[in-house]
Amino acid sequence: MKPLQKVGVVLGALLILAWCLLPVAWILSLSLKDPNAVAAGSPGFLPGDAYVGFDNYELVWDNDQFRRAILNSIGISLIATLLSVIIATLAAYAIARLEFKGKKFVLTMALVIAMFPVVSLVGPLFDMWRTVGLYDTWPGLIIPYMSFTLPLAIWTLSAFFREIPWEMEQAAQVDGATAWQAFRKVIVPLAAPGVFTAAILTFFFAWNDFVFGISLTSTETARPIPAALSFFVGADPFNRPASLLAAGAVLSTIPIVIIVLLFQRKIVAGLTSGAVKG
Repeated sequence: MKPLQKVGVVLGALLILAWCLLPVAWILSLSLKDPNAVAAGSPGFLPGDAYVGFDNYELVWDNDQFRRAILNSIGISLIATLLSVIIATLAAYAIARLEFKGKKFVLTMALVIAMFPVVSLVGPLFDMWRTVGLYDTWPGLIIPYMSFTLPLAIWTLSAFFREIPWEMEQAAQVDGATAWQAFRKVIVPLAAPGVFTAAILTFFFAWNDFVFGISLTSTETARPIPAALSFFVGADPFNRPASLLAAGAVLSTIPIVIIVLLFQRKIVAGLTSGAVKG
């Protein structure tokens, strides 16, 4: 590349990086400001005289409502992820390996369900869940999450299973393994990148959901963290404690950041596996 082209690439990369990180930097700056100063219209990006350190984080963490919401989000997201991955793995394997009528129709319907607008289901689910007793419960959120993440997980895993040579499973059965043992000890480990990708997508969807969380809960019993943040109020109900909300948003993002940092290689491997053959 010519020097001028290199400068253009570097400047373009810096602009994209600044565009992506500016909201993150802004919310971090806001979380370090005094709530009263923010309510009074404290200007500027840097905290300046309104700087209060980590007091906002301590106030948020000492809030029982916030801690309960974090526990709800962790439990609901993990259960929804585990069940979705197990069911999607079995369903995707059947779609990839077995020949039966209507297989393309099943995949098409799965894709249609995954693209269905979430907000259109809130009203019917609200009425149905109150009737059957699932409103404001963990299962009342886990089931809708699985309904939207399962189709995407099935699509992702079926592509991985189709790439695994059929001969490897046959060789395992020739060596004395049953069909279940061949699937569990040979096929699933080979499809691990796809399984991990499906798990990450499911967990992110469940953790970041706001529509179901705000519509299908009424107390802290099952309310997840995105919905719980909307109930944070300050001394004045007409002025939201913006700095406390920013601190809560940063704390609720930490588990996602930790997961990405710990498993970034597997995430990249799962997202790029199968893109190039050979």
